[in-house]
Amino acid sequence: MKMVAPLLASLLAASACAITSTCASAGTFPTILNTSFDCARASASIEKLICRDPQLKRMEIELTRLYRLVLTDDHSVPRPDKVEAEQRFWVLERNACASEAEPKACTIRSYAERAFQLRQGSAIARTKDPSRMTEGPVAFRCERLNALVAATYFTIEPGVVYLKWANASVTLSQVPSDYATLYTGKDSKGSYSFSQNGADVLLQIPGSGTLRCMAEPVG
Repeated sequence: MKMVAPLLASLLAASACAITSTCASAGTFPTILNTSFDCARASASIEKLICRDPQLKRMEIELTRLYRLVLTDDHSVPRPDKVEAEQRFWVLERNACASEAEPKACTIRSYAERAFQLRQGSAIARTKDPSRMTEGPVAFRCERLNALVAATYFTIEPGVVYLKWANASVTLSQVPSDYATLYTGKDSKGSYSFSQNGADVLLQIPGSGTLRCMAEPVG
């Protein structure tokens, strides 16, 4: 069973790193296996869910790493002071997942979208830290789709991919497959799938069937 595509295999790590501004400037990256909040004192129901769910906890640790890196990036878009304000609002929105019918699925979507935003806006957040558990955004051009598709990956178990194109986006979860790295999911519009087997990438979206995609050159 292929759990991670070859181009992402090197991204798996056993731990995550939370980067302080001091560490970033010094070039050192200590691993901190912890959330941004104290699980022993967690009061919000979503925080409690994160602390007892290994997948969500890894996403929380990785997002904390990305966020702290962005705060050291004077060239980030938006600028660090606005990112800091946005992060406070994002935490409130993430915690509001407690009222959703599927709180975990909502929380996964929240982390996936925020990781995309932080990585897209900051070159420092996209550095090749060996402890990273995210990759992207990677741009794909798909047949019969006018807009590029940006893919941001959480390389955890099970994996997660956030896809964004034009005014649409979807978060998909990795499922077992013997022939490719496969992500699936659904929303109110229907079912989606995204599979990678080397350079062979297929995207299925409601109303468009299966689209063959190619990665755009970087730079």
